[in-house]
Amino acid sequence: MILPSASPASWLLALAAAVAYAVPAAASSRLGATAARNALLVAWLLHGAVLVWGLWGDSPRFGFAPALSMTAWLVLTVYAVERQLFPQMQSRWILAALGAVAIVLAMLFPGQPLHVTASAWLPLHLALGIACYGLFAAAVVHAWLMTRAEQRIRQAEDPHSGIPLLTLERLTFRFVTAGFILLTATLLAGWLFGDTLYGRAWRWDHKAVFSLLSWITFATLLVGRARFGWRGRNAVRVLYAGSALLLLAYVGSRFVMEVVLGRSA
Repeated sequence: MILPSASPASWLLALAAAVAYAVPAAASSRLGATAARNALLVAWLLHGAVLVWGLWGDSPRFGFAPALSMTAWLVLTVYAVERQLFPQMQSRWILAALGAVAIVLAMLFPGQPLHVTASAWLPLHLALGIACYGLFAAAVVHAWLMTRAEQRIRQAEDPHSGIPLLTLERLTFRFVTAGFILLTATLLAGWLFGDTLYGRAWRWDHKAVFSLLSWITFATLLVGRARFGWRGRNAVRVLYAGSALLLLAYVGSRFVMEVVLGRSA
């Protein structure tokens, strides 16, 4: 993702967003449903303002932490939409904590400057990748909710305390399918237009290897569900494995380059 170098105004805005997220994350049990929802809405709006501020900056930057920040915002956007369709969805405090952590990480690690000679198509390529991250992150959240729903069924809890299991499963695989399409498009763009986007042809580095492994994992999951009816715990484990590989592909590689090695990719 692209963000400008940190300025006092952007720091204050990011800090306000992090504090706003911390309120429903830390005090969800003491806040009423309306208050918690409003607090999360304010935090989401402030988070979006931080990202918009970054896009308008004069010194664009990108890195693993801004990528996570945009991913968290996209997941919360999905939650905001689904909350209107499924009022019984209950995961506000976890998503609020995710947003707070993402904001703080982006404040501490704003990323590396984007080279002035980079292709004008590079932001679009990065946006495709971040959208892909957001869809798979939403799939992971829904898979976690699906696991919780299964546990409630086994423990004979109130079946109306959350989204029905079959609905969660259907939503999870819709996000996986959409994310797989975007992942395929992102990999094809990097392979076919690497010279234009990055000034070099496709190469088999850690990012490429982990990306391809995640693509194979998600393809296996979708084929297994279509042909063999994979579902439940086994399908969730494959989803988690593919998501972990995808996380290592960009975020993990950039973290090593920026934080461990202290240099740009």
